[in-house]
Amino acid sequence: MSHRYIKIGITAVVLVLAFAGMLWSTLREGTEYYKHVDEVTADAKAWEGKRLQLHGHVVTNSIMVKPDTLEYRFKVQNNGQVIDATYKGVVPDTFKDRPGEEAEVVLKGELSPSGFAVEPNGIMAKCPSKYEAEKKPAGQVG
Repeated sequence: MSHRYIKIGITAVVLVLAFAGMLWSTLREGTEYYKHVDEVTADAKAWEGKRLQLHGHVVTNSIMVKPDTLEYRFKVQNNGQVIDATYKGVVPDTFKDRPGEEAEVVLKGELSPSGFAVEPNGIMAKCPSKYEAEKKPAGQVG
């Protein structure tokens, strides 16, 4: 009878260890910090090499595209702090840097000494406020 309990105990331990290992490796790789540009620039060295979701606004007239490629260089700012960013791929339609149309963006990628390297499909641009619902005076319907 005790031989049966030993097998059950060993099986339970193996399953718990396998589940714990899988959970740890999944969470470790999926961990990303969500930070604003000014939070990252305050201590850039501490954030270098870590996966981040970086929030900010595209600086007016900063988007440059290498001719005949999908390689982008641009600047992202928040509260007066600016970070250079690079990206290769297709950008969302709402990714703009014209006066009055600066895109609010969240970039997924990694900070390096030369700037923020955005990973593939790592640009999420919020629609400008012109798409927000129109404000109506209180009591007015439709």
